[in-house]
Amino acid sequence: MTRPETAATIAFRKARDVLLDGREDLDATRRAFSWPQLDRFNWALDWFDVIADGNAAPALRILGAAADGSADTEVSYEAMSRRSDQVACWLRSLGVRRGDHLLLVLHNRVELWETLLACIKLGAVVVPTYTTTTPSDLADRIERAEIRHVIAEAEVVPRFADMPGGWTRIAAGGSPPGWLPFDTSFQADTTFVPDGSTKADDPLFRYFTSGTTSRPKMVGHTHLSYPVGHLSGMYWNGVRPGDSHLNVSAPGWAKHAWSSFFVPWNAEATVLALAAPQPRPADVLTALRTREITTLCAPPTVWRGMIQEGLGDRPPALREAAAVGESLEPALYDAVHRAWGLSVRDGFGQTETTAQIGNPPGREVTPGRMGWALPGYELLLIDQESGEEVPDGAPGELCVSMSPAPAGMMTGYAGDEAKTAKAFKDGVYHTGDLVVRHEDGSYAYVGRTDDMFKSFDHRISPLELERALLCSPSVGHAAVVAVPHPIGLWEPKAYVVPAPGLRPDAHTASAVFADAVSQLPREKWVRLLEFTTSLPLTASGKVRRAELRERPARPELVHRMPEPAPGEEA
Repeated sequence: MTRPETAATIAFRKARDVLLDGREDLDATRRAFSWPQLDRFNWALDWFDVIADGNAAPALRILGAAADGSADTEVSYEAMSRRSDQVACWLRSLGVRRGDHLLLVLHNRVELWETLLACIKLGAVVVPTYTTTTPSDLADRIERAEIRHVIAEAEVVPRFADMPGGWTRIAAGGSPPGWLPFDTSFQADTTFVPDGSTKADDPLFRYFTSGTTSRPKMVGHTHLSYPVGHLSGMYWNGVRPGDSHLNVSAPGWAKHAWSSFFVPWNAEATVLALAAPQPRPADVLTALRTREITTLCAPPTVWRGMIQEGLGDRPPALREAAAVGESLEPALYDAVHRAWGLSVRDGFGQTETTAQIGNPPGREVTPGRMGWALPGYELLLIDQESGEEVPDGAPGELCVSMSPAPAGMMTGYAGDEAKTAKAFKDGVYHTGDLVVRHEDGSYAYVGRTDDMFKSFDHRISPLELERALLCSPSVGHAAVVAVPHPIGLWEPKAYVVPAPGLRPDAHTASAVFADAVSQLPREKWVRLLEFTTSLPLTASGKVRRAELRERPARPELVHRMPEPAPGEEA
């Protein structure tokens, strides 16, 4: 039986309804809103099961989920609640306990949502990762995140070959030898009773995020920070009860939890997801035209691809459109506005937080601005050298006030006290992003305080790519910088000094590309390189990337990786 409304349910609903009722007046909503004060809270039990009780409305719709791509898979709220109970009972029978770390490596399939709900109910800690993760990165996650259970796509299972450990092995979408098929869960008990109450600050997620070193950081979130913290994203996206919300993001990235899980279900809306692991712009446009989608969130990369595909007429049901993940350029905004008469509303957040800044419904969008501070977030701009606040119009590091801390804030970087202390230095959270605040209180993005950049909505670390390149015997020295790309915004370009005895020719370039591909997931492949005889270095031996970015290209020394034939990248 579904749990009745608890005091936590009532407090959560009250906070949510302030945002639903006040979406046309940001200033008034910021004054009226406060994060619910919760000591005990299990979002799956105290919220999802409550709104799912007797609710036949669709909770999840996976578009083109049939084997031939011709049909959708739809699951009601009530069915999802019952099924997640069964999966929770099954996982518990396999030894999954409160506090256990479970690595989740799945495409957009129903099992993903069933597992997330089940793990929340159990109190297990979910470690999501994307299905293109390399074997070495999977091994690193298993070791550093102390993984005790793995649920993975059957097609990904070979990447776990020869990895030691007694962790539980579960496969979805097939029955690889030595792995338990997920379909076995249909034989489990359907009556779930929790082991006990859940503390709001109990751990719920660990997300791996790229950093400036080869070992990604582990971001910790709780039963409060993501389930409750994503109320800010619900407000910014403009999702209402009964909406059909499509978020274009791959599972494993924090943005998938943002807008393909908590945001729509906080609003009592329907989650829409594309079954294709790598949907084309044409797939997104077809979905918008044929599936009565009311709200859309997609990174600028996807918007650029749709523009190149040809936007056509405005999708009939589309009411709200948002973009996040990288800066939204005015030309992109203008193209969509001209074609559809619709404002693509930019926003900003991080894996470490929920949505901090956005252009909410009801506010006129100024192209090039990422919006205003969202309800529940108090922001500061700090000069990195002086530590003082900067005036309007001057760039400063975006920082979040921790007095009090917003609900959507991470607990820290697991296993790295030094990085955590640096992030929360001087009583604020340092985002590492440079922005400018204008007189009306809106913010414009300037760039990262380090050399990270976004390419096709993936955050890229030049150092990570350089270390992969240096694993090649064909490379003597290498440096990576971002260069403009018409769709992906930026793409990595490698400057490579060939190993002694090798010529800067197509044969050497082919060898470098092949070696780098073996070290990196597809979204981080270096597809462009230029040979050089030397790299500009500081006195301490660090590469002067700024100088490389300004260096004129020498076409005779530039090589691009040939596009693989269909199926070769799988």
